[in-house]
Amino acid sequence: MGETAALDSTRLIIAALIGLAILLLLIIKFKIHAMLSILIGAVTIGLIAGMSFGDIVTAVNDGIGNTLQGIALLVGLGSMFGAILEASGGAQTLAVTMVKRFGDKKAAWALGITGLVIAMPVFFDAGLIILIPLAFSLAKRTRRSSLFYAVPLLAGLAVGHAYIPPTPGPVLVATMLNVDLGWVILVGVFCGVCAMIVAGPIWGAVCGRKYDVPVPEHVANQEDFDESKLPGFGTVVGIILIPLVLIVLKSLAGVIPALSGVEPVLSFLGQPFMALLLATLAAMFLLGTKHGYTLAELEKVMTKSLEPTGLILLVTACGGVLRYMLQYSGLGDVIGNAVASANLPMVLVAFLVAAMVRICVGSATVAMTMAAGIIAAMPGIADYSPMYLACVTAAVAGGATVCSHFNDSGFWLVKSLVGLDEKTTLKTWTIMETLVGVVGFAVALIISFFV
Repeated sequence: MGETAALDSTRLIIAALIGLAILLLLIIKFKIHAMLSILIGAVTIGLIAGMSFGDIVTAVNDGIGNTLQGIALLVGLGSMFGAILEASGGAQTLAVTMVKRFGDKKAAWALGITGLVIAMPVFFDAGLIILIPLAFSLAKRTRRSSLFYAVPLLAGLAVGHAYIPPTPGPVLVATMLNVDLGWVILVGVFCGVCAMIVAGPIWGAVCGRKYDVPVPEHVANQEDFDESKLPGFGTVVGIILIPLVLIVLKSLAGVIPALSGVEPVLSFLGQPFMALLLATLAAMFLLGTKHGYTLAELEKVMTKSLEPTGLILLVTACGGVLRYMLQYSGLGDVIGNAVASANLPMVLVAFLVAAMVRICVGSATVAMTMAAGIIAAMPGIADYSPMYLACVTAAVAGGATVCSHFNDSGFWLVKSLVGLDEKTTLKTWTIMETLVGVVGFAVALIISFFV
């Protein structure tokens, strides 16, 4: 009996190694799309592990259905919400107001905070393109290296994109681990703020002194807004806080006796899809129609925002397939037993798995998807407390952020927009991303010791 179990475990491990190797080879060597590569790798694992054809089909169907069930609406609503914020000039309002209030001497802090807040509802690429002209204008006015302001902005955007819902990454991981988004937001804010401070103003000041990078000539590729026509600062902040506050209140209502009387209402309004729906409706009125947009114009803006969501959802769904293939084949038990025997904290395991995938594949989304699938397939994962699982979620986000290099599209976007060469981008952006990931993970690990 023991020999059979050992043989089965060996076969499962071999199946996983071959499947993951094929997956990475398809993405890295042959440049096959991540969605196809993950799906091929998952099916390969099932076949080599000895699963029946019916079980493989069931794993694929369950992986796609159960994964999309949790995030499809959230990704769509979040994209619409971010598009309205972007088109209305809300992002510019937040950035310009923060810089004015902090002043030129502390503008780097203002840009870091602004990037963090903006990246929660707005995709990283869009937020960078919208806000980078402000960093350049500050560098020109103060006659400093553009990195002094660009790095804090990039750090804030990276943090908001990685750690704090409703951005898709942590929503995906939380859905796979079945953890309440309220706890993910609370832990994510602590991890994100610490990571932003270290990787943003502090590292930005080091880069600004060490590398004198002039403002690029192609600064004016973003349309200027008339500040008098921008929405109010309080309005923008209030709308962004709607989903965060409602989701957190839902989580707190279950543990604070004083809120028990309104717990059913808060539980309904704090459902992530409901919170984002209310925020999107508020943005449509307060940032849209109230500022001259017709409903037809808003419809076009929101429809266009959904174009990139198909890719995100399909890659995520295939990550769900990988998770269920590992789970149904029994490999999750093997990995779980190995982790248990190694006596490593699950938070550390989550970070290391995500970091290895990130370094190999480059895509943070793929790294989060694969790491979440592997962790979710482990036995006993549901026995951890919600706060601990929120720390695991933050650890996956941290691991999926480190070591951005040549295989990451973000590396090339930053290089071209900021006007850097490859060597300087590695010495500034790559180190910044690694700081964001490592510091956020470290904070999550510390929190996990107390929960």
